[in-house]
Amino acid sequence: MALRSRFWEWLSVGRNRGCGVAAHSTSSKPAVKPGADPLENEAVAPEFTNRNPRNLELLAVARKERGWGTVWPSHEFWHRLRVVKTQHHVDALVEHRSGQVVVSASTREWAIKKHLYSTTNVVACESVGRVLAERCLEAGINFLAYQPTPWEAASDSMKRLQSAMTEGGVVLREPRRIYE
Repeated sequence: MALRSRFWEWLSVGRNRGCGVAAHSTSSKPAVKPGADPLENEAVAPEFTNRNPRNLELLAVARKERGWGTVWPSHEFWHRLRVVKTQHHVDALVEHRSGQVVVSASTREWAIKKHLYSTTNVVACESVGRVLAERCLEAGINFLAYQPTPWEAASDSMKRLQSAMTEGGVVLREPRRIYE
């Protein structure tokens, strides 16, 4: 009990003298060095270092690698949706232009697999599309390039995956690059 009363006594003495914790946080005067120019704080730095690597992509100014015109699929994207269907599973990947996989969803994951009757049917593709759309939005990816082959574009499972992605809020077309 004596310790508690000493603490409150110390706190009240600190407030009265103006040297306690509360005195520093309630100060209304800005901390200005004596003799400093008040406009120095408003000066703009001549060089700016952007620490967000995706900033130019979000502004639609970053370069898109074009690659050769005869190469398929095209390399002109910032983020690309890749869907890999095997005999046993469906994998959907969001790939950055550097080749790194940013976000993925698969029927191999137990959290998705436990809700499915089959890991390869149309419902599985739709479920993977929903989960991937949610993960993309959480990662800050709103636009994806998707270039399906003609036989993939005609299949019902890929159509359901695309519709689940668009219903989830992801646009399957990237904005055009703004040239300076």
